[in-house]
Amino acid sequence: MPDTRSESTQPIVSARGVVVRFGDLTALDHVDLDVQPGSIYGLLGPNGAGKTTLIRVLATLLKPDEGSATVAGFDVVDQAPATRTKIGLAGQFAAIDEYQTGRENVEMIGRLYRLGRKQARVRTDEILEAIGLTDAADRQVGTYSGGMRRRLDLAASLVGRPEVMFLDEPTTGIDPRSRLGVWELVNDLVAGGTTVLLTTQYLEEADQLADRIGVIDKGTIISEGTARELKATLGGSIIVVEAPVEDLDRYHDLLQPIAEGEIAVDRQQGHVRIPATEGPDTLFAVTTAMADAGLHPTDVDTHKPTLDDVFLSLTDETVEEEAAHDEDETQREIAAATGKAGR
Repeated sequence: MPDTRSESTQPIVSARGVVVRFGDLTALDHVDLDVQPGSIYGLLGPNGAGKTTLIRVLATLLKPDEGSATVAGFDVVDQAPATRTKIGLAGQFAAIDEYQTGRENVEMIGRLYRLGRKQARVRTDEILEAIGLTDAADRQVGTYSGGMRRRLDLAASLVGRPEVMFLDEPTTGIDPRSRLGVWELVNDLVAGGTTVLLTTQYLEEADQLADRIGVIDKGTIISEGTARELKATLGGSIIVVEAPVEDLDRYHDLLQPIAEGEIAVDRQQGHVRIPATEGPDTLFAVTTAMADAGLHPTDVDTHKPTLDDVFLSLTDETVEEEAAHDEDETQREIAAATGKAGR
C-alpha cells in the first residue's frame, strides 16, 4: 500500500493559544500546535505535563478556558458533533468489556456508530484481521494479554474510519514485543491515510514513530521539530561522565567552561552530560581537566545525541524522574477534567 503521508501546508489539527486551568493548576499554558495530514505527530513529555489534557481538548471532551482548536476543519467547541465524526480516540486505559468476546466488543462499537448489523459484522472482520486478532476474536476479552487488549482497544477506535486518530500513551503497560506490534499498527494506519497524534513518555517511541515531535513540559510546548532537528541542537556528540552523586556539582563547575553548551546534571542516574560539538577534542579537554583536578569518574562515555539528551537539556530532568514527581498532579488533572468536560 502506498505511503500517503503529505507535505501539505494546511494542518488537519490546529490549536492556537489553548489554556486550560483546574483551580490554581494551569494544565495547558497558551499551547500552539499544527499537525499535517497523513503524518504522525508525537507529543513527548512526563506525567503531569499536559499531554492528556490537550488530547481531551482536541477530542471535544474538554472545553478550553482560552484559545481555539480545529480538527479536520471543524471547531472542537462550536462544532463538536461534526468533529467527533472525523476522529478516533484510544485513551491510556483500554475501554473494553472483559466479559464480551473481542468480536462482540468491536461490533458493539460499530452499532454505536449506527452501522447496520451486517455492515458492523463486515467492518469488525476487516479490523480484527488488520490487527492480527482474528484467531482470538471469539475468546472472552478477560483471557487476552495486555498487548492484545491494547490492540483491541485501537481496533474499536477504528470502526468509524477516522481521519484523525488520537492515541494517548498507546503502549503504556505492555511488553516490548506487543509495543512493536502497536508501532506497526500505527504505521499501517498512516499508510492508509489516517493522521495520528500520539502522546508518549517513551523517548524511543517518539523517535521511531513520529514525523514531528513536540516536547511539552508544565503545560507548554518548549521545543518542536523532527527527531533529527531536535538532536542537532545539541551538536555532534554527548560526553557522559559518571560519578558519585555527591560529586556531580564539582564535575559540573569544573567542566562547564569546556562544554559547548550547558551541562546537564542527572542526579538520578549519577552523571553529567556534556555537549561536545568538537567530539574528540572536547573529550580530550574533559579527561585532561578531570585528571589535573584529581577527579576519578566511575566511567566516561560518548554517544550521538538522543531524545533523552534533548529532553534533559530542555527540562533539567529525565522523563522518568519528572514523571515520578508529577504522578499526583496527573491524577488531579484527570479528575478535574472529568468534572469540567460538560461545562
